[in-house]
Amino acid sequence: MTAAVSLRNVHKSYNKALVVDGLSLEIQAGEMFGLLGPNGAGKSTTIRMLTTLTKPSEGQIYVAGYDVARQRSQVKSRIGVVLQQISIDSDLTVWENMEYHGRLHHIPNPLRQKEIDQALEYVELSDRRNDPAKMLSGGMKRRLQIARALLHHPEILFLDEPTVGLDPQTRRRLWEIIRNLNKQGMTMLLTTHYMDEVEYLCDRIGIMDNGKLISLGTLEELRQKYGKAIVMKQARDAWDYKFFPTVEDANLFLGQQPDKTGMMVRPSNLEDIFVELTGRNLD
Repeated sequence: MTAAVSLRNVHKSYNKALVVDGLSLEIQAGEMFGLLGPNGAGKSTTIRMLTTLTKPSEGQIYVAGYDVARQRSQVKSRIGVVLQQISIDSDLTVWENMEYHGRLHHIPNPLRQKEIDQALEYVELSDRRNDPAKMLSGGMKRRLQIARALLHHPEILFLDEPTVGLDPQTRRRLWEIIRNLNKQGMTMLLTTHYMDEVEYLCDRIGIMDNGKLISLGTLEELRQKYGKAIVMKQARDAWDYKFFPTVEDANLFLGQQPDKTGMMVRPSNLEDIFVELTGRNLD
C-alpha cells in the first residue's frame, strides 16, 4: 500500500546551513502522526516542504502519491493546511473567507455553498457566518482555519501547532474536532509544543533534533525503549532523574538508597523522553 506521506533521504539547506539532514519517514493512510522537536529542529521546514511551500535541496518527497517538487498542483488539491499563524482575512466575514477559499479550489456552485454550510456547522461557526473574522476569538479563528482547510475534502491534513496560545477548554474542543476527523479516515500530521496533545491524539510520534529524526514509534514503544518509570531527585532548583524499565525496578533502586530525601518514583511520560533525547525542553 502506498504511504500517504513519504520522505526519502531529504535534505534542506538555507545559505549553506543544513536545516533538515537526511530525513526519511513514512506516514500511512489514516494515521495520526505527531512530529516533535525543539525550536530549530527542522519541523517547520519539513512542513513547508510537505505542503509545497519550499523545495527540498536533496531527496524525494511524495504526498498522496505525488512528487511535491514536480506535481505541486496534484499535491495541493489533496492536502489541507492549518498553520500556527492566523492566516484568515480579518476584513472578510466568516462566509467570505470560506467562499474565497472555495473559489480558489474551483468548487462549483451550488455545491460550494453546501460544502461551506457543512464545514461551518462541523466546527460550530454557523451562527457566526456573517460576522467579520476580526471579531472572532482566537479559538474561533482556529476553527475557521480548520473549516477552510476541510472545504475541498483533503486526503491529508497538516496541523502546525494548531492550539498554540489557546485556553484549555478551547484546546480540548479542537482536540475533539481533530480526533473525529482522524476517526473518519483522514491522515494527519501534527506538530505541537504540548506533550499532552500528542499523548492524547497521536498514533505514532517522531522526534527531530538538529534536522535529524532521532526517535520514532508509538508512545508505548518509546516508553518501552527508554524506560517506563523514573526516579526523580531534587537537586537545588532542578530535578535529576534516572530511567528504569518498570516501576518495580525504580522502587527497588529507591529502596536501596541510604538517603531518600527529595526522591520519588513515578511513571515516565513523553516529556521525560523528549528531554532525555534532546537535552532541553521544547521551550
